[in-house]
Amino acid sequence: MPVRGRGSTMERVTSRLDDLPLRDDLRGLTPYGAPQASLPVALNVNENTHPVPQDVADDILDSIARALHDVNRYPDREFVTLREGFADYLGHGLDAAQIWAANGSNEVLQHVLQAFAGPGRTAMGFAPTYSMYPLLARGTGASFVAGAREADFSLSAGSAASQIADAAPDVVFLCSPNNPTGTPMPLDVIEAAYDATRGIVVVDEAYHEFAPHGTPSAVTLLPGRERLIVSRTMSKAFAFAGARVGYLAADPAVVDALRLVRLPYHLSVLTQAAASAALRHAPTMLGMVDEIVAQRDRISATVEALGYTAHESWTNFVLFGGVADPADAWQRLYDEGVLIRDVGIPHHLRVTAGTEDETTAFLDALASIDSAL
Repeated sequence: MPVRGRGSTMERVTSRLDDLPLRDDLRGLTPYGAPQASLPVALNVNENTHPVPQDVADDILDSIARALHDVNRYPDREFVTLREGFADYLGHGLDAAQIWAANGSNEVLQHVLQAFAGPGRTAMGFAPTYSMYPLLARGTGASFVAGAREADFSLSAGSAASQIADAAPDVVFLCSPNNPTGTPMPLDVIEAAYDATRGIVVVDEAYHEFAPHGTPSAVTLLPGRERLIVSRTMSKAFAFAGARVGYLAADPAVVDALRLVRLPYHLSVLTQAAASAALRHAPTMLGMVDEIVAQRDRISATVEALGYTAHESWTNFVLFGGVADPADAWQRLYDEGVLIRDVGIPHHLRVTAGTEDETTAFLDALASIDSAL
């Protein structure tokens, strides 16, 4: 007999989350989520606001169309072609055996935690930092320790090493440059952090392409450091947030460890085709980075002129302080059709660098609400 819907002789059964046999460590938590709203100017989640160039989009579509011919078959479980593309892009003599990828850098980091953290183990980051680190740790059953930064959000080699030695974590996250503050991280901090632990050290370089030209990547530190991982994403510089592609570089043994926890065929044939096509056009895809950096620096200069404090940023966003009431300012900007982010740092707000028009709209709105306060 079929189950009938609401209003029939068999009413639909509903329950509350608290009524379910949820894991005790998940009770009372709320899922991750930034506000989503259909506003004219959305500058709240650090997306690349520039569309994929048409010639690149055409090649991506052609690649997806060819992949569709084999969509009835499982994809290459080892996604060798894509890994080779990432190795070529990163350079420094890397090869496919040192590369891993997944559906966004969050899944990459989840794989790392599943392999090297988990129940009874500890992950560590330095707050304020990327809010997904503790959520991913809890989701895999690990505990999370929040280390401290200086008042300007920097982190010194000595402080990092001391805090790591005290906490003895199994996995350390170093966000370089840092989200949500934009703060750069010198390589000596990474070296000190690595030397201070016997665990895994993950350098999250999601925003590396927005750093000053010539800034060395932590990839240069990989030789001789088998516990070091450098993660990247295509979401930011490659304008691929909707495609969900993240990747990392590490010792081949680390990659073997991640195979133990990944789901089979976790990267679809369509994802592999799209990402490989985008990588073939890396110079074009990265051509918009300089324009975004120009808008970022324009934001920093203008918010300073308006009386706020813009923190140094090597990313595609600006964290600015001196906001008397962040919630009120956020709402006033929202009412003006501009969506930015309240990241929970007292008297601060964060805004993504958009196109020239989007940046102008934000700065005009900020000036208007400033004069109204």
